[in-house]
Amino acid sequence: MGLSYFCISLLISTMNDVLFKLLGQRLPAVEITFLRFLFGTLSLAIFAFTFKKSLKTHHVKVHFFRGALLFTGMAIWGLGLTLIPLTDAIVINFTIPIFTLLLARLILNEQVDQYRWIATLIGFSGVLLVTGLGNADFNPQSLVLLCSALLFSCCDILNKIYATKESTIAMLFYTALFTAMIGSVPTAFQWITPTIYELGLTVLLGIGANAILYFILKAFERVDASATAPFRYVELILSACAGYLIFQEIPKISTWIGASLIIPATIGLVLHESHKK
Repeated sequence: MGLSYFCISLLISTMNDVLFKLLGQRLPAVEITFLRFLFGTLSLAIFAFTFKKSLKTHHVKVHFFRGALLFTGMAIWGLGLTLIPLTDAIVINFTIPIFTLLLARLILNEQVDQYRWIATLIGFSGVLLVTGLGNADFNPQSLVLLCSALLFSCCDILNKIYATKESTIAMLFYTALFTAMIGSVPTAFQWITPTIYELGLTVLLGIGANAILYFILKAFERVDASATAPFRYVELILSACAGYLIFQEIPKISTWIGASLIIPATIGLVLHESHKK
């Protein structure tokens, strides 16, 4: 049941990426990101009010900083989705655990053993294949996704520091609130009035973002995080299918070869850390 919940979260995540890519064909990425977190905030507020959940917080500054990181990362991610195939974007996004481990060494002063460095080098070798860095067909726009992965990793580090100091609903609510507030500024300069159809898709984006975390938390109530690691890459298959059916994108052979390096490297890292603990 726990793994089923986790796979549902991956399905919703893929659907959100498809919605973002569809909306990005006309609307600016910053506007889509703003609307996503605006509706996410509203849905969380309704949830907290209905079920009488406390939204008390003692870390307003941290939430503001997380909101700034998350907005920037999501806006860059959304822009990247409009520039490169969906499958390539998902594969590059798999580097988040690698960035997180490296940042944990720099910020949290965690020890990085030989196994971590080997896995990191293998993972980034896969990234070089996916992006085509050094080849004639290199697409510099793919590096945008690496920037977003780095920013998401910074968010993960903050989550690791403050997750036990704040309720889940409070972290979700204030992160979404400050992300929407920060996003309102650049959105005001790039605003394009969405159609009713596009507005409906952004509402689904906001609800979907909260649903992803809900199903992840439900999954972690039943299984260890390390047990879900191999299943995370189901998203690669889902994104390949969605990219082909909706956007007529056919993944390159180099993408699959790169994924065959990145996926074992990140799974190995997660299992290695779990074994050490």
